[in-house]
Amino acid sequence: KGGIYAAGRKSRLSLYHPDIATMEADPTQAYNQDDATGFIRLNALRLKVAAKVRGR
Repeated sequence: KGGIYAAGRKSRLSLYHPDIATMEADPTQAYNQDDATGFIRLNALRLKVAAKVRGR
């Protein structure tokens, strides 16, 4: 028995762009990992409130 595996893909309409895919390229535009803490806390608050409303 055999199998098929994709060796690669190309698309003119792809949203991926290697110049902006990195989180470290330009320090002024780079992802700040400290932002994740606030996002996680804010999302956790939403989930806690939803659980209280549902009576859990």
